[in-house]
Amino acid sequence: MQGKYLLCGLVGTTLAVGMTSTSIAAPAAATPATASSAYNQPPKEILDVMRAPAPPSPSLSPTRDKLMLVTMHDYPSIAKVATPFLRLAGVRIEPGNRSQHDTPGGYGIPPCVSAIDLVQVADGKRTAVKLPADACPRRPVWSADGQRFAFENITTEAVELWVGNASTGAVRRLPGVRLNQMFGDQVQWMPDQKTLLVKLVSARKGPPVAPPGSAGPGIQESSGQSGQSSTYENRDTLRNRDDEELFNYYGTSQLALVDAASGNITPVGKPGLYEELGVAPDGRHVLVTEIRPPYSYVTTFDRFPKQVDLWDLARRAAKGANPVLREIAALPLADRVPNRGVPVGPRNFSWRPTDAATLVWAEALDGGDPNVQAADRDKLVMLKAPFNAAPAEITRTGQRFAGLSWSEQPGVALLSDYDVNRKWRRTWQLNVDDAQASPRLIWDMSSDEKYASPGTPVRRQLANGFSVVRQDGDTIFLSGAGSSPDGDRPFLDKFNLKTQQAERLFRSSKTAHEQFIGFAGNDAGRLLTWYQSAEETPNAFVRTLGASTTAAAGEPGYASSGVALTHLADPAPRMREIKKRLVKYKRADGMELSFTLYTPPGYTEGTRLPTILNAYPQDFADASKAGQTTGSQATFTRLRQYRLLLLSGYAIIDSAAFPIVGDPRKAYDTYTEQLVANAKAAVDEAVRLGVADPARIGVTGHSHGALMTANLLAHSNLFRAGVATSGSYNKSLTPFGFQNERRSVWEAPDVYTRASTFFYADRLKTPLLIVHGADDANPGTTPLQSTKLYEAIRGNGGVTRLVMLPHEPHWYAARESNEQLVYEMLRWFDKYVKNAPASTPAGTPTAGR
Repeated sequence: MQGKYLLCGLVGTTLAVGMTSTSIAAPAAATPATASSAYNQPPKEILDVMRAPAPPSPSLSPTRDKLMLVTMHDYPSIAKVATPFLRLAGVRIEPGNRSQHDTPGGYGIPPCVSAIDLVQVADGKRTAVKLPADACPRRPVWSADGQRFAFENITTEAVELWVGNASTGAVRRLPGVRLNQMFGDQVQWMPDQKTLLVKLVSARKGPPVAPPGSAGPGIQESSGQSGQSSTYENRDTLRNRDDEELFNYYGTSQLALVDAASGNITPVGKPGLYEELGVAPDGRHVLVTEIRPPYSYVTTFDRFPKQVDLWDLARRAAKGANPVLREIAALPLADRVPNRGVPVGPRNFSWRPTDAATLVWAEALDGGDPNVQAADRDKLVMLKAPFNAAPAEITRTGQRFAGLSWSEQPGVALLSDYDVNRKWRRTWQLNVDDAQASPRLIWDMSSDEKYASPGTPVRRQLANGFSVVRQDGDTIFLSGAGSSPDGDRPFLDKFNLKTQQAERLFRSSKTAHEQFIGFAGNDAGRLLTWYQSAEETPNAFVRTLGASTTAAAGEPGYASSGVALTHLADPAPRMREIKKRLVKYKRADGMELSFTLYTPPGYTEGTRLPTILNAYPQDFADASKAGQTTGSQATFTRLRQYRLLLLSGYAIIDSAAFPIVGDPRKAYDTYTEQLVANAKAAVDEAVRLGVADPARIGVTGHSHGALMTANLLAHSNLFRAGVATSGSYNKSLTPFGFQNERRSVWEAPDVYTRASTFFYADRLKTPLLIVHGADDANPGTTPLQSTKLYEAIRGNGGVTRLVMLPHEPHWYAARESNEQLVYEMLRWFDKYVKNAPASTPAGTPTAGR
């Protein structure tokens, strides 16, 4: 056996970080691993930028008089990421404190808050919140009256509940509260804004301990019914009876009401496996969803049988009284939901915000199957207090129900439906109180439409805590990204519901990215915005509408004057030397595309540089929408992962448009051809601009972008090397569809084969670095995907290296892991791109590959 192994040892773990057919020298300036660490680090210049604090994000109080600035830790330690957890039906739970180990789908450990500051909108006075020592708070949640905020704090023993005073910034822990994060929805303000409804860890004896070998076999059986189900990793679903017992133990919560002032705890009902909780505006009624057996070993908990009941909290006054007022639904196991369909039965429950207690939900009329021909897809029903009548049908939707936004005026609601096959979205104005009034169509467009997107209705929070669409007479307000051929230029419009005419109030300039946060106080003439540019740190501004200044020369005078409310400093001034620009070009078939071109500090125009292309393919049903420009070159420059290579002299072709265009039912028939066409167009343009050296171009991508990376190396000669992170390279392992592909592998075996780099490993001779998180729970990107691709390339004589990052999910979380990733990327691209021997310039696909 040829090749060299690089072994990295962790406490109790031996990890094969990589295997190569040739040795690779580390970058000269790289920081060596210390004796106590098995991890490597990139050069100090890169390390300093990685460890610079992130800018905060703003959160406006519901009363719009205070702005909360929340700063997050970018990276937890590997010790935190390596905390033991249980895999229980799609939930990764830490048994020591009942916290969720990562987000659903394995997308990374939720970051801790590092700082909270409160800023008075009136005068900019700033108050720092003194957080507990060694704390790991989650993002705070405002009370609707703006007087308090609550946050969860993760410790090694418990998930605590803390409450803060919005006037003084003082925070305190509510004693005796141990939250259970198993199914989410563990903390919410009650409508009185003085009380919190919580899920507590149930006071039970220790977890079940099964003697070795007592679990017995894990058995699954199918009775011959047809029907697809989503692909889940078997290791995160339940496997046997022991897992079922653990699921019951850790999932059981005690519901309780906690007084935010006194800390008094009042239990409600009996312990159970409570999932979703929805409190009515009256504060008395609660919709409670409880998970019930029998469980499945195929699906995650969100498809388990559910009991949906309406509770009356007034019944808790009677000791031992059952709070259940009425059953709403008994939902069966949903393990055969059609691809891109919905379960049958009631779903999408919500309360009408302007009524004391009126429940609304949707039900499928087509069996939940988008491929069934049906005049109507869903119906919407409403049930009013005292809940002793049958639900009344409100309306039906011709496409799948996609949401109901209530206005603060009782007679107005905005109803959206969506066609998954056409990727088409519509929005209707609806009056649920007038049975004679037909819904009125407002917007009707492709969900891929960016330039003409009307934006999202601006909302405000009622005193009961419910969010509604802000409405002044017939006018609502719309805030949007403002995508345009020049990039995103966020805007604020006012929109007349009667005339359906929009009037622009504010639009960001071309040289900055300024986003509407909310109105300042009760004055609709004063805006709070979040302003930033490539050189200027994000800060909050107060702007007055109606000023005579314009957003740009020749544009209408709808912009406004402004005053900075915050004055945040630049955490990494070195990055301001990096330049970026929007580049537009065309694919060979005439489709308009774009990318952002980054050049390193000190770059001289006309100098050709080693260049890295990064992209993520996206699916489009309409070719006219595929070329629309999104994103902004005016945002504050921050560097993560591959972008950090700018500090080592690389240019970056970033966010290159990689559309896969066609009928969603067969777009992947030309997937590989479109990948190569997208890549060639981007590379040719970067070379034409005089920035990219055609003989020194690499490619990288994550997840679906990793598959793109591997396929481009297998089917073209455009690149000298690639780095693929957390990809899925054999699509036959996700046999019931992937991305926008609807057909199964048995219906379209050639499509699955052509999209899978694994089956072309014998052609993959361009060096490929493969990186994967060893605990990836994202459906389809099991670590086995990377292991098998590595084995296939190596067995066929290719140049490759496999780096498995221990304990990491789909998106790498730990500081040490991210430093290792950048170290690996830099040494790989330095060896095979920057310092590569002369060869045929990139730019022409290899025929027949």
